[in-house]
Amino acid sequence: MSEEKKEREPLFSSKNLKLLKEPLNMSNPITVQVLGICSALAVTAKLKPAVVMTLSVIVVMAVSNVVISLLRNGIPPRIRIIVQLVVIATMVILVDQVLKAFVYDVSKQLSVFVGLIITNCIIMGRLEAFAMSNKPWPAFLDGIGNALGYGVILIIVAFFREFLGSGTIFDIKVIPQGFYDFGYANNGLMILPPMALITVGVIIWVQRYRNRALIEEN
Repeated sequence: MSEEKKEREPLFSSKNLKLLKEPLNMSNPITVQVLGICSALAVTAKLKPAVVMTLSVIVVMAVSNVVISLLRNGIPPRIRIIVQLVVIATMVILVDQVLKAFVYDVSKQLSVFVGLIITNCIIMGRLEAFAMSNKPWPAFLDGIGNALGYGVILIIVAFFREFLGSGTIFDIKVIPQGFYDFGYANNGLMILPPMALITVGVIIWVQRYRNRALIEEN
C-alpha cells in the first residue's frame, strides 16, 4: 500500500516543492554551504554573463541529475565519479556550443569559466548526494532548485557590481548624466574581484542572520 502511495505522489507535492525552495534560502549552495564561490567571483562584474552562467548551470545540473538518476542502478560504485564527470562534461560541451552559436559575445566574456562548470562542486555534490539515490523527477527538481539558489546569488552580486561599478544594468546606462555633472563617480573597486568576495560575504552574513532569526522565532 505504501508503494502505491509513493507512486501516486503528486509531481509538485510539498516534499518535491521543498527541493525547489530550500536551496533558495535555508540550504543555499553559496550562502549556507559555501560552495561555488570561485565562479561567483569570476563572472559577476556584469549582469549579462552572470545570467547566462546561471542558465547554463541550470541546464547542466538539471539534465545531469536526471541522467545519473536514470543510470544509478547500473553504475558500478568504483567508477561512479568518472561516469558523473563524463555526463557533466558532455552537457557542458553542448551548452558551450549553443552559447558560441547564439550569444558569442557573452561566450567570449565567460571564456574558460563555462568549461569549469565541469568541476563545479555544487553539481558534483548534488549528483553524488542526491541523484545517485533518488528517482529522476525529484533529482530534476533538486537540480533546478540548487542551480537557482546558486544563480540568484550570482545575479544579486552582478547587479550591485555593475550598477555601482559601471553605472549600467545589462550594459544600459541607468544613472542620469546629471549625477555625473554634480561630481558622482562610478566605484571602480566594485569591478575588481576582491569586491565580489566582499559582496558575497555581506550576502552570507545577511542570509545567516536572517535564518538564525527565523529559527529563534520558531
